[in-house]
Amino acid sequence: MRHRALAILLLAALAWVARADEQAFTNRVTQLKERGAPDSATLASLPENTSVKVLARGGGWTHVEAGGKSGWVNVFHLRFPGTVESSSSSGTGLASLGSALGFGARNDQARLATTGIRGLSTEDVKNASPDPQALARMQSYRADKPAAERFAHEAKLAEAHVDDPTSKGGAK
Repeated sequence: MRHRALAILLLAALAWVARADEQAFTNRVTQLKERGAPDSATLASLPENTSVKVLARGGGWTHVEAGGKSGWVNVFHLRFPGTVESSSSSGTGLASLGSALGFGARNDQARLATTGIRGLSTEDVKNASPDPQALARMQSYRADKPAAERFAHEAKLAEAHVDDPTSKGGAK
């Protein structure tokens, strides 16, 4: 029993150490914020492909250290190479444990990573109250078509046509 508890404690410590030094990279120019909120003060602008050290994660924001500064970055503006697994991974035994801790073989083929953000609970919805100021602030973020096209051009986004899976012939 004592050895089992020690083994569990050791695994937990290894997982904590692996996460404490997790590295990520910005996938676009982004802002390092004082707090994990869009209206928070900007501490610095981080160029695309900036290496950051992950300190903590919280909802849609990640606490990072970059260039000697500590702040928060939108999680969708980061890529985490150590947490992405290839689809050919067996996911069994020690291989999956090593992968979960950030160790193991790397595959340079196409990879996919997803990020989940907790939604609202039933209690959150029940206790919700209208906030006209927040609604007005949200509406101020709207973009018209020219602004959206300008953003897409600056971000080097390309138009993509996707077939409608519900139609028999697809979108034309």
